[in-house]
Amino acid sequence: MVNAAPFQRGDALAALRSDTFDVVVIGGGITGAGVVLDAASRGLRAALIERDDFASGTSSKSSKLVHGGIRYLQQGEIGLVYEALAERQRLLKNAPHIVKPLPFLIPMFGTDGVIPAKISRLLGLAMWGYDLTGGYRIGKLHQRVTKQEALEYFPTLRPDNLVSGYLYYDAAADDARLVTAVLRTAAYDYGAVVANRVAAVGVGHDPHGKVDSIRVEAQLPDGTTDRFDIRAHAVVNAGGVWSDRVRSFDEGTDPDSIRPAKGIHITVPHRLIGNTIAAVIPVPKDRRSVFVVPAGDLTFIGTTDTDYQGPVDDPQCSPEDVEYLLSAVNHANVNTLSTADVVGSWAGLRPLVKSASSGRTADLSRRHKVRRSDSGMVTITGGKLTTYRHMAADTVDELVRHVLVDPPPSAKRSRTKKLRLRGADGYGSAAQAARGYPAVPTDSVEHLANRYGGEARVLFGLIQSDPSLGRPLVEGLPYLRAEAVFAVRHEMATSVDDVLSRRTRARLYGRDNAAAAAEQVAELIATDLGWTPSEASASAAEFRDLCEAERSAAHLPPVDLVAALSG
Repeated sequence: MVNAAPFQRGDALAALRSDTFDVVVIGGGITGAGVVLDAASRGLRAALIERDDFASGTSSKSSKLVHGGIRYLQQGEIGLVYEALAERQRLLKNAPHIVKPLPFLIPMFGTDGVIPAKISRLLGLAMWGYDLTGGYRIGKLHQRVTKQEALEYFPTLRPDNLVSGYLYYDAAADDARLVTAVLRTAAYDYGAVVANRVAAVGVGHDPHGKVDSIRVEAQLPDGTTDRFDIRAHAVVNAGGVWSDRVRSFDEGTDPDSIRPAKGIHITVPHRLIGNTIAAVIPVPKDRRSVFVVPAGDLTFIGTTDTDYQGPVDDPQCSPEDVEYLLSAVNHANVNTLSTADVVGSWAGLRPLVKSASSGRTADLSRRHKVRRSDSGMVTITGGKLTTYRHMAADTVDELVRHVLVDPPPSAKRSRTKKLRLRGADGYGSAAQAARGYPAVPTDSVEHLANRYGGEARVLFGLIQSDPSLGRPLVEGLPYLRAEAVFAVRHEMATSVDDVLSRRTRARLYGRDNAAAAAEQVAELIATDLGWTPSEASASAAEFRDLCEAERSAAHLPPVDLVAALSG
């Protein structure tokens, strides 16, 4: 057995070539990350491969909310909401540096100062239902607020037909940061082997027809590709919207079980909205609402929820998507937002499980489904960010009970309900620890603690050794140069895009400024990645091309973030 150094890609590839694993997970989003952590923490020899970068699909492009979903109560999904709110509570305890409580406002609009009695009654019942299914766990029950109180929370709401509002509580998280924390916990604390840029291209079967290996193509640092087999007693398909493609390797057919739903978000300067808490804004002439979530100097708005028929490898925001969100907010906002105010955008695909009944994707259940093929491959589909841990536990339970032969006694039950993620320990004392690192900018201490928790001390040390690493990574955003160095040394980032799109969220919150910084970022990480000057420039150019394609697809003009923030 090769002892792979955690998050050192070369050692991970060596282990994948030489070791035999109890389980190999295909897919490095939040679901796959949860599965590999659950399996490894039960004492199983576990590995995970991701064909692109960790969280590069839907798991970096969500609404970044850890929530039950009030609208699911209206759809009768009481059990799902209860489950999600229980998982929300666990995440608040197990990852307090990443998952934070977040109050929400639901403004109530009416005609001539009157809200229809039916709407008021239904929403009130939904609020009580939310409290009863889990709101009480964080000691925060919903409140009815006056018109004036609603305007204090959201000062740019149109006052003419605003009557009152409801205040309730959920939570939020940086989705890609959460994926990275789960994977690092699996690797550092439980010996899992994880590697990005390793694509599954087929599966092997033993003489009895059971899956016993995965054929992969791994991208090597020199740009070449190596093909080899990973030996495994069990395989989990956590491919998200690509899960049917992975199933075809095993089943030899073309399954059709996933109905992709596209969700997009846009980022605008916070000064144009001014909300101090998140809000749920109804969409006129639609049965949906959009979230308006403050994020420092910025606010993001989303999401859409529409059927998607295009290539799943590269979903893009369309002009119609952007207009939908702008129209929804402008209907409720005294300031008129335009495409010239959009400094970032992102599009993701939800891997919804197809239903026998047709209808809007917004009405499809977010429940997950675990299925096992005749050959023993286990596929997990559906679900949502909030319930990833429960999904993972169900998946590994299926492996232990029906696939693995003679698993160890420790594998019989999940151990993740109270398992704290890396960074949780030491989070509360991180700010105090920063006093021992005087070179760390004072206004960056809280930012680093809320992203890395107790591990922020490593970044403090980087900055203390080289104060230039305490400078901004991208103009107008809070990320520091030290975060890029940490990403390539400890989080398996291998490109400028990895650093600016997922290890930090610069592309989502300030796309054009991130693109302008790409060359400097490439130079910063070149030595650690062993790049030549031409290779560094190529990675920067690739990132700029991605940003330009994203902006052009949505017909958005270039926007300088610093100018937009200052007005």
